[in-house]
Amino acid sequence: MSAYKTGVYRNIFKEIGKTEEEIDVKIKEAVQTFFYDEEERIYHTAGDDMGYLTDTGNDDARTEGMSYGMMMCVQLDMKEEFDRIWKWSKTYMYMDEGENEGYFAWSCQTDGKKNAYGPAPDGEEFYAMALFFASHRWGDGEGIFNYSQQAKDILKACLHKGENGRAGAPMWNRENHQILFVPGCPHTDPSYHLPHFYELFAEWTNEEDREFFAKAAEVSREFLVTTCHEKTGLNPEYANFDGSPMDKVLPWGQFGDFFSDAYRTAANIGLDAEWFGKDKGHYDIPLRMMRFFGTDLEAVRCAYKVDGTPLERPVLHPLGLLSTIAQSALAIPYSDDAKSDFAEAKKWVEWFWNQPLRKGVRRYYDNCLYMFALLALSGKYRIW
Repeated sequence: MSAYKTGVYRNIFKEIGKTEEEIDVKIKEAVQTFFYDEEERIYHTAGDDMGYLTDTGNDDARTEGMSYGMMMCVQLDMKEEFDRIWKWSKTYMYMDEGENEGYFAWSCQTDGKKNAYGPAPDGEEFYAMALFFASHRWGDGEGIFNYSQQAKDILKACLHKGENGRAGAPMWNRENHQILFVPGCPHTDPSYHLPHFYELFAEWTNEEDREFFAKAAEVSREFLVTTCHEKTGLNPEYANFDGSPMDKVLPWGQFGDFFSDAYRTAANIGLDAEWFGKDKGHYDIPLRMMRFFGTDLEAVRCAYKVDGTPLERPVLHPLGLLSTIAQSALAIPYSDDAKSDFAEAKKWVEWFWNQPLRKGVRRYYDNCLYMFALLALSGKYRIW
């Protein structure tokens, strides 16, 4: 039974023998480092009532990290930090005019100046979901803190930009129900496909858009089956709508391989399995990936073609990759009928448990994915 129906969430750390005390200490230490440690934190306050998360490798604030931070905060019951991040996002990142009105600028300097005027749809997805959860956990406030209305407004823009004289393009392809890499583009990013979010959008967003999101959840699960390799389970960073790697060279590079963005897909599958349990064949993907990598430290040190061909390109975020594969263990049952499969998953969860947060200039992405895995594997990444 899914957590959506039962309200019960797996604590995989406990399943592998960790005590509640050990788990609580590990989470508290990670939160302290991530949000408050003077040397290693990602989160920073700004003025009396705002805050932001920094991409430490690029010295900017991104909608990816900002919306991730809000999701972490609502899961951890950190309302002050949530509201600070949201106010910074609305003050500096939100665009209220032009082609991208209704969206958020994907990158800003830490003083709030926009580095770009284009959005990244994964930010909007996470903003909307975190806001709905905040509404249900803490209640709606006034203005920008009317969380549920803000979430609905974001999703309305995501689906209806370009209609009825409104400038711009939507973030979903209205015909095939797939989320786009950027609004109006002809390809997708597999790691943006969040069917477990769409199931909830279909219940909570504006009435006229609920059917669309219900269909998007179904389509995304089917897409994940096609985009993840049948043997390795690996998926490309960017993909065509049929799931094949998008190998066209873009002005900023080629993104048809298993590299940084692509790591998140396995984690998303794990959370979908936990929350809804609607398997379209994609719940086999994490086990394929685990067996491909084999918990060999060297295996997570280079990039790959989706068929498993190694590339002479070092992994920038090895802890992020390890974290997402560990989180995908949520898709692998803990039962007598699946002992060998869970033994495979257990190795990854143990390996993850023994890793500290990453330090240094490149810690942002790794540690965001680490925090999500920590919450998910302890049963604390929940539907609110």
